[in-house]
Amino acid sequence: MDMRKDSIASLDPARQAAALDLMGYMLGEAMQATDADEVLTEMSERIRAAGVPLDRATSIVPLLHAEAAASARFWERGKGARSYLFPYNQASGEGYARSPAADAHETGQWVTLWLPDTPDETYDIVAELKEAGLTHYIMAPVFQKTGLASTFSFATTSPDGFSPQDFAFLRAVFPALAACQEILTTTRAMNEVLRIYVGEEPRERIIKGDVHRGEVVHIRSAILFADMRRFTELTAEMTAEQAASLLNAYFDCIVPAVEEAGGEVLKFMGDGVLAIFRAEGAGNDTCARALAAARAGLAKVADDARFEAGVALHFGEVAFGNVGSGMRLDYTVIGRDVNLAARIAGLCGPEDEPLLVSQVFRDLVGLKGRALEPRRLKGLKEPQAVFAPALS
Repeated sequence: MDMRKDSIASLDPARQAAALDLMGYMLGEAMQATDADEVLTEMSERIRAAGVPLDRATSIVPLLHAEAAASARFWERGKGARSYLFPYNQASGEGYARSPAADAHETGQWVTLWLPDTPDETYDIVAELKEAGLTHYIMAPVFQKTGLASTFSFATTSPDGFSPQDFAFLRAVFPALAACQEILTTTRAMNEVLRIYVGEEPRERIIKGDVHRGEVVHIRSAILFADMRRFTELTAEMTAEQAASLLNAYFDCIVPAVEEAGGEVLKFMGDGVLAIFRAEGAGNDTCARALAAARAGLAKVADDARFEAGVALHFGEVAFGNVGSGMRLDYTVIGRDVNLAARIAGLCGPEDEPLLVSQVFRDLVGLKGRALEPRRLKGLKEPQAVFAPALS
């Protein structure tokens, strides 16, 4: 059946009204929704109310996500909707290749299965569909302007399956369903990509319009700067893939500890990690959280014999700012206190200390430890007092 030949005009009056109602919902209220499960549920129930014997529907969209390949939402009559993330791994890719979605995307056509006559080996999902009592199954592709490709599926347990009139209704409303899915998917992708590459605080500011060069916002915070020791030496004989794997193992020690203590990772700079802990009150509790994160991260580093790390802690002010030229900007953090934390981190190796803190940080937490000789640090005029506290 050619989708271009189907229209609302081909439907009977009752279904024409139901189609217009569903399209109005998908192109209006649904596009403003924050809960995609609710959208799938409302869509499916309106399709049933139009007389289509829909018993199961899915919406599967690709994700621009560091750990997940796609998001699947399932609706079943009487059970509502549920969500599932397909992890980004080899098994997910192989599963997609053996699915009707792969054929729908390759051909650009709806894949329709009359399940009583469909061999189980046709697709991995066929046996599952039969076991659920379904008789007729449709997989419909959606191609987005971004280049991403997603799907809707529709299935019924009706002994007679979907009628030609049911197909006509689904094809008539499908452009509205696809448009809504694309808007919600694009919005989600934009937020996810920004969060992955610039972090939560910059993401929020960029989305709200903070995209002009020179704009900055000042935040009082505890600052954590971590460096892997001897990274250049360790990776000199490694392939790029091996070096990336080593870096990721190191980041897996530091980053979760920061996030669990309420910190925000702002930048990865080679083998360096820059994070902040927003100030609460005078900063004592904030610094205590940063110290707990540093100790927890270093404890994980100690469990991995492949590398060592140095962590510096300081308390002061950071400035988020747009810097760059023309249309190419970087949302970065700048300021004297950021520089100080980085310079202190650079002392960890020469001093053979895994953790060093500034005087202002030490005073706020009340730490005891070895005092280093005050020294001039690159880019700072006055000698700086630095301390090596205990790791526990």
